[in-house]
Amino acid sequence: METVRFLKEFLRNRHTMGAVAPSSPHLAERMMEVAEVWKADRVVELGPGLGALTGAIFDVLPRQSDYLGVDLNEDFVVKLRERFPGRRFEAGAAELFDFGAVWPDGDGYDAVISGLPWTMFPESLQVKILDRVLEGLRKGGRFATFAYWGFHWMPKGKRFRELLHERLPGVESSRVVLNNMPPAFVYVARR
Repeated sequence: METVRFLKEFLRNRHTMGAVAPSSPHLAERMMEVAEVWKADRVVELGPGLGALTGAIFDVLPRQSDYLGVDLNEDFVVKLRERFPGRRFEAGAAELFDFGAVWPDGDGYDAVISGLPWTMFPESLQVKILDRVLEGLRKGGRFATFAYWGFHWMPKGKRFRELLHERLPGVESSRVVLNNMPPAFVYVARR
């Protein structure tokens, strides 16, 4: 049922959504592993959608840790608040979001988990989002996002990887998760 809802949203919002189906549990598990979410005090999730990665985050995130999910789709945010009561979800554009207002102590966050469709975005938007979210990533913190295998060879995919290397040297790629539609891998980088 969730996949059907996700597909309907994709058809209505194909310019802001980059997937026709939610991420698989296998991809979510790989992201949690490489992002080391289990030891994070604060986690930001960009583009949680209907919560495929979100559920995996809460499976490993320490109970006392803080979480913030930011999604452009207000309908998704409403559903996420219902599904994960007591957790903070906000509707908004990641490149404009004031993360400092959520954590005004200026201490930042340990992990960024991104489900955003980077290769669908123009380079200018990729830069704005990365610059906004990375300014709050703590030293030693991790940024993790996934890419669909094969799409990373396209011009926008190559440029996104270059941007990651410019902003966070030492970007690594996980093994390909074949049990995802389409197959994907995770980029991870540490500040």
